[in-house]
Amino acid sequence: MKKGKVNPARNMLVWLLVVVVIASVYSYIDKGAYEHKKLTYDEFVQEVNVDNVEKMKGKISSGGLTYEISGKLRDQGEFDTFYIVIPATKSVNDHIDKAVDNGAMVDFEAPAQISFWGLISSLIFPILMIGILFMFLNKQSGSAGKAMDFGKSRAKLYKNDKKITYDKVAGLEEEKEELKEIVDFLKSPKKFQKMGARIPKGLLLVGPPGTGKTLLARAVAGEAGVPFFTISGSDFVEMFVGVGAGRVRDMFKKAKQNAPCLLFIDEIDAVGRQRGAGLGGGNDEREQTLNQLLVEMDGFDENSGIIIIAATNRPDVLDPALLRPGRFDRQVTVANPDRRSRTAILEVHAQNKTFASEVDLDLVAQRTPGYSGADLENLLNESALLAVREDKDEISMAHIDEAADRVRMGPAKKSRKYTENERKMVANHEAGHVVIGLKLKEASDVHKVTIIPRGHAGGYALMLPTDERFFNTRTELLEMITGFLGGRVSEEIIFGEISNGAHNDIENVTKIARAMVCEYGMSDLGPIQLEKRDGNVFLGRDYSKNKNYSDNLASEIDSEIKKIIDECYQQARTVLTENLDLVKAIADNLLKFDTLNKEQIEYIEEHGDLPEDGNVLTSKKTETSVGH
Repeated sequence: MKKGKVNPARNMLVWLLVVVVIASVYSYIDKGAYEHKKLTYDEFVQEVNVDNVEKMKGKISSGGLTYEISGKLRDQGEFDTFYIVIPATKSVNDHIDKAVDNGAMVDFEAPAQISFWGLISSLIFPILMIGILFMFLNKQSGSAGKAMDFGKSRAKLYKNDKKITYDKVAGLEEEKEELKEIVDFLKSPKKFQKMGARIPKGLLLVGPPGTGKTLLARAVAGEAGVPFFTISGSDFVEMFVGVGAGRVRDMFKKAKQNAPCLLFIDEIDAVGRQRGAGLGGGNDEREQTLNQLLVEMDGFDENSGIIIIAATNRPDVLDPALLRPGRFDRQVTVANPDRRSRTAILEVHAQNKTFASEVDLDLVAQRTPGYSGADLENLLNESALLAVREDKDEISMAHIDEAADRVRMGPAKKSRKYTENERKMVANHEAGHVVIGLKLKEASDVHKVTIIPRGHAGGYALMLPTDERFFNTRTELLEMITGFLGGRVSEEIIFGEISNGAHNDIENVTKIARAMVCEYGMSDLGPIQLEKRDGNVFLGRDYSKNKNYSDNLASEIDSEIKKIIDECYQQARTVLTENLDLVKAIADNLLKFDTLNKEQIEYIEEHGDLPEDGNVLTSKKTETSVGH
């Protein structure tokens, strides 16, 4: 960091103050050490001649040139003394001898020899004072530099950082293709300028957290081989008005000096929120910073060779002036990866890990819908930690399954003790979910069910869609509601009683049914959007909903929601009543083994029960041998 300049007048004032202090100290020492009556040479000669010198004590200088004499006169008081420094001449020596003859007590010390250590000790104090003074001035200089750097940009510069390239970014093929133009322009801008084409000045990466927006920006810089500035939106905002705008100016100034270059602003919504919105007025500092950013991106002066890439997961709160052509010309949506992309991402993160031969990354990708790239990296890291914790040499599929459960629900709480009746209630509840998943055509596949508590759940059934879908039909949504209600209905059929264990299921059911009526137009009210979620800029997303209906229609909406849920409830009751033996068989095996996987559930559906050891693979091999 470059230090600010120090004011020369202030330095001169400090030095002057130090000299005054040192002179005062020496003056004080001199005054305190010699409280004597000073005599002149003539006065000293006169006192010797009149025999008024009672005693004398003197020092001879190291060169033998002067005498430093102190003593007492006979007519002085008890504590009074005299003091004189005179040349060491023959005349002075005669007067000293005369004083001795008159009975004065005279004692002269030989010149002291200065030793090496004495010389060193005499220099320690001056050196110490100079050191303290230097530290003081250095601190003042540093403070001045910090004050000058307060308005400087905090953007970090990476030059020719080719550690991250497109090879390190998996599962974002379309996004990488969209950014290739940026790389080509940075490598050979004349090709575009010859055709009169203007490359986008700004590119906005939009997507959920952890999908690889920052990684993609670094890969663009790595591919182009140009300087890469990175900064967070929060680094601009300070409590002092004008500081953020100054940092924006300084950031673009540095970028121009390194052009062509990339400038990456992460979480731009921290500084780019819509102006003049919210309760109680806007934020002057943030709005001034945004105004300066708008001017620098597309103002009177042109910023040629600077391409800005920004990332956010809240594009709805950004100021419209920031999103207009000429500033952020292009938006690239970086969504959560699909199954094929998840497999590619897992292969990248698996390169430095040791896996057992049974591990199938494509199967792991199938079991992790909705996971982001960061989630998948964390999943493999957690599985590696579990393998090390168990002192294993390789990561098995069981480690990956346990890691997925830990990431999704939290660690298993094996120490939590349920009563036997509670265990039976949980087992039959989860068995109800499983049977609905097995018997309904459009329902999700059941991959795993357990009654081991995790987090706030007493147990759970892992149900995943057969194929990843971007849209859901009305039938699929109804069967999804039916699947959520399976646990509650199972409790009611088997125990004649219900518990509060289905509260999360009921919450999901109500949310889906209301969306079907008010947003998707999937009810007898027709294709009308009655509610719209309002992601308020300052009050938070989904804080409120815009209701586009009257109070009379509200009653009809409630009736339609209840109608959908009642129909699904009756369907769940019918399915579970017809397959009650399967419900009980799955519940009994859950009580015995705590956890059942997909193969075990299918075996129970086919044979009615599991082998004693629960190993269905061995049993299938035996059956095949007997058949032949």
